[in-house]
Amino acid sequence: VFRAYVLPFVLFLGALFLLSVVRMLVPKSDLLFLAHPEFWVFPLQTLVCGAALVVFWKYYTFDFQRGVVLGILAGLLSLAIWISPQWLLGVAPRVDGFNPTTLAQDPTLYWLTIIARFARLVIVVPLLEEIFWRGFLMRYLIREKFMEVPFGEYRLFSFAAVAVLFGFEHYGPDIIPGILTGVIYNAVAVRTRSLGACVIAHAVTNLGLGIYIMATKQWGFW
Repeated sequence: VFRAYVLPFVLFLGALFLLSVVRMLVPKSDLLFLAHPEFWVFPLQTLVCGAALVVFWKYYTFDFQRGVVLGILAGLLSLAIWISPQWLLGVAPRVDGFNPTTLAQDPTLYWLTIIARFARLVIVVPLLEEIFWRGFLMRYLIREKFMEVPFGEYRLFSFAAVAVLFGFEHYGPDIIPGILTGVIYNAVAVRTRSLGACVIAHAVTNLGLGIYIMATKQWGFW
């Protein structure tokens, strides 16, 4: 059970580490797959993590029917937190990042990249992160035998620690929005006692952010 809740997230981080290593070892290249390793590392990450989720699926209890409305509202509120600094504080657009238009000359590859990116953003990431942060760590910090702790059990230390760590998973300018979003998702867990509601909230946020990225071309939000 421990592996089911932790391994998909570890694999996710491992792919990010691989991306960093490739970028460090090959800072410049005329080859697309070396100059922009994100174009193959992210799809690989999606496939590997998605496969892990399928293998361990029987260990998860989502209760998707509970807290759907609250999950959607929480997801929209979190989305507003991520993009509001630009609207309220005049923060500069974030145009540097994973830019799929690099592949615009090949429509098939371009759309496959977009589909893979949204599959990662809206399906795989919400599932594995909520399974780890709210499903595992928020309970593990209460009791080592975390499966004995009801999902959504509130303790101040575990609630605060998970919110802060979730924020620091999102580096740079995303730390503060990440912490606030962590608080919101934690609150959904406590209020609904439904892992599924947390996944829905996370997916709504990420879907909205993905649409915002495509509309504004602010690839730095990926």
